[in-house]
Amino acid sequence: MAKITTSNFQKGLFIEFKNDIHQIAEFKHVNPGKGSAFVRTKLKNIRTGNTLEFTYKSGEAVKQLPVYIREMQYLYKNNSHHIFMDQKSFEQYLLSEVVTGKFGQVLKEGEIYQVYVHESDAVGIRIPKRVSLKVVEAEEGIKGNTVTGAKKTVTTETGVKVQVPLFIKKGDVISIDPESGEYLERIN
Repeated sequence: MAKITTSNFQKGLFIEFKNDIHQIAEFKHVNPGKGSAFVRTKLKNIRTGNTLEFTYKSGEAVKQLPVYIREMQYLYKNNSHHIFMDQKSFEQYLLSEVVTGKFGQVLKEGEIYQVYVHESDAVGIRIPKRVSLKVVEAEEGIKGNTVTGAKKTVTTETGVKVQVPLFIKKGDVISIDPESGEYLERIN
């Protein structure tokens, strides 16, 4: 594991912080008129998804961790773990529900996802901006019931319930934001 100084910080680098893997989400070098320079950072824990702010002294050294992103196929859920398979080596990796968080509810079997790997362990997953899911249960809209902004609850193929506009029906494919679980659009 290489040591780097704050002058080598880049957005997206993986570093060790409080004995865990964090990704630099943002950083800013600050050189106040009085006192010594420092680097203000936002660090994202890739295991939990939590973001925190931390200030380093200018020139301070930290451990850079070799974390790779591999495309993997989601296979299935087993108890409290999600099982992924590397497409090239066919190795299987486990990610706990704690790591996948809310995103674990919208994982589709057979789909390809980007998984963070550190020292032959899956340590996180890159969450896409949107996910497409098929509606498997929806109440039929009543003719004339077209109040602006009216919503109904539908069930998707992964079992997630989503608030959608009244025109969405069973069999439609919708796009949702996996972070918030909100409906974005209907996909034709």
